[in-house]
Amino acid sequence: MNLIAIDIGNTNIGVGLFLNDEEQFIKSVPGDAKAELTELLKSTWEMIPVAKRSKEGKREGVIVISSVKPAWTQVVRDIAKQTLGENILLVGSEIPFPIELSIEHPETVGTDRALAASAAYAVAEHAVAVADFGTAVTIDLVDDRGVFCGGVIFPGFEMSANALHNDTAQLPKVTVTKPQWPFGKNTVEAINAGLYYSAVSSLQEIVRRYAEVIGTWPQLIITGSGAKLIKDDCDFADNYVPNLVIKGIALAYKKYIESKE
Repeated sequence: MNLIAIDIGNTNIGVGLFLNDEEQFIKSVPGDAKAELTELLKSTWEMIPVAKRSKEGKREGVIVISSVKPAWTQVVRDIAKQTLGENILLVGSEIPFPIELSIEHPETVGTDRALAASAAYAVAEHAVAVADFGTAVTIDLVDDRGVFCGGVIFPGFEMSANALHNDTAQLPKVTVTKPQWPFGKNTVEAINAGLYYSAVSSLQEIVRRYAEVIGTWPQLIITGSGAKLIKDDCDFADNYVPNLVIKGIALAYKKYIESKE
């Protein structure tokens, strides 16, 4: 399987290359940097080998996308068609979710949530909670049977910091970092500590409540740019796995191919 897996988020776009089922690299660019994205996709596609029997030099690979931002989906679709001469496959449309969804209106669930959950369960093989700290934070639960049960969504660090700044008269805009103390000596430090430790404590409390419902403590996997920031204070988490959605895209396509055989 030769695959370019693309994770279109609300802020960044991740691009992963898999050759013969093996992950080669995962890179990320800002979603609004079209020239940089075009160059990354072009150079990545050129790493995929040409099909042995192709007289036209067609490469033996596919481009599969997970997206939570339709406008950027169209941008990637246009780049693939105009620059690479390829069509894309969209998870949730051309590619089915690789996990059963036990929720209301499954068609509305974020593909990133379903894919991260499926990738985590594929490794854990028992109940697992998946927390993705990005523009928004999602904490989802998969039960022992591998069924996606649903989860919670709340604002990420930047969104929360913007709300405090924009909706008050005097609070400054803060970029969240790891606090030196749990209490701030000034307004900036107080906001920073509040947002940072709110994320850590919310994660622990939500997973505890999941455990009460299902009768067992689920393995906890954290991912996303914000998870990298707080992971050292989340000793209750089992693993920090960067780019979990990209891995879920690869899993979804692999299961799709297997279902066709």
